[in-house]
Amino acid sequence: MTRILLIDDDENLGPPLAAYFQRFDLQLEHATRPSEGLARLKAGGFDAAILDVMLPEMDGFALCRAIRKDSDLPIVMLTARGDVMDRVVGLELGADDYLPKPFEPRELVARLQTVLRRRKPAAVESTPADDATTLRFDGLHIDTATRAVWRGQTAVELTGTEYELLLVLAREPGRVFSRDDILNRLRGHEADLYTRAVDIVVSRLRKKLEPLDAIKTLRNAGYALALRRDA
Repeated sequence: MTRILLIDDDENLGPPLAAYFQRFDLQLEHATRPSEGLARLKAGGFDAAILDVMLPEMDGFALCRAIRKDSDLPIVMLTARGDVMDRVVGLELGADDYLPKPFEPRELVARLQTVLRRRKPAAVESTPADDATTLRFDGLHIDTATRAVWRGQTAVELTGTEYELLLVLAREPGRVFSRDDILNRLRGHEADLYTRAVDIVVSRLRKKLEPLDAIKTLRNAGYALALRRDA
């Protein structure tokens, strides 16, 4: 069963949410303090984490940063105010999605299922695959079967959102995608559309693909993959 860790200081939130998650074959465990949550994540065995922004010891942003230091675990953040800036900061730190409080449990499950589908497998081949599932560019290979990415012979660790953004651009190299186009492709038409979220994910992806100059920005238009396909 898929294991999810909720880190939220509301002791009353975990039990009813865990009971609801069981309907979808999701095992929810609850930590009320960041230190406890980090220890349990370090022990391993979790497939995703849900982080509240307002926490004792450290806020959810600092917690997200701590997790991202050595893990690409899918992360969904809960923002008390639904503030756009909270969401932007969360994405900037590496969260895969966000949900404003109060929320409907079914929506939280849906968002978790989405980020879990995007998840890159924990174990991939150490070298690029040589089959029809691989998109090949000058200096960059993307294996769509395993969701693995290589820059030359070096594996690149991407979050689910970063991978999905790269895949959108790579499937139609040279095409310019507007920010709204990208958000609709990544999250569906029900998503909140705001341009800085895309800019942040693009910036993170660019850094991970350096020294390749992989993503071209067209002012007031959007983004395109600038790499040439391998023959």
